[in-house]
Amino acid sequence: MITQLRGKLVEINPTNAVVDCNGVGYWVNISLNTYSAIEHEELITIYTHLIVREDAHILYGFATKSEREVFLKLISVNGVGPASGMMMISTLSAQEIANAIATDDVRMLQSVKGIGAKTAQRILIDLKDKLDVVVDVNVNSGSDKNKSKNEALSALEVLGIPKKSAEKVMDKVLSSYPDADVEFLVKETLKKI
Repeated sequence: MITQLRGKLVEINPTNAVVDCNGVGYWVNISLNTYSAIEHEELITIYTHLIVREDAHILYGFATKSEREVFLKLISVNGVGPASGMMMISTLSAQEIANAIATDDVRMLQSVKGIGAKTAQRILIDLKDKLDVVVDVNVNSGSDKNKSKNEALSALEVLGIPKKSAEKVMDKVLSSYPDADVEFLVKETLKKI
């Protein structure tokens, strides 16, 4: 499996690129977001996913690991193939897709060409609890408070506590103790569940 390419960008178009890795040129299908991220670069690292078919080996490339992970989650949904996945990743950012799924925003998903109501609903149902691990769906993900919250939620999940119920209780704890550290959050949440 080819999971990453690091080399010289030889050719680039909005939907594909050729990356020269030690004299071997790899044709990679890319999203528009990846195109924007790498179009002015000479040496690039691109995260890839190889799909092997009877008639072809197709390489899909992404500027970030989170974009690749969202693509992989999308194509795991019944009815969403690589072409639809690339269309979604090209139309919306990985963060926008994760936020749309976290907030049940069917309209946002349907704004992508080729994604109808049934497919959008299927994506929401299948990926509801899977994408928040890949992409941080918190808007203020950069703050220490949210980092502590995310770490505490992960710890509680390891202990077998469902994330949704833990998050509700933890939000109440955070409203009383906004600067709480991870250990305090875990202990207080466990007391109140």
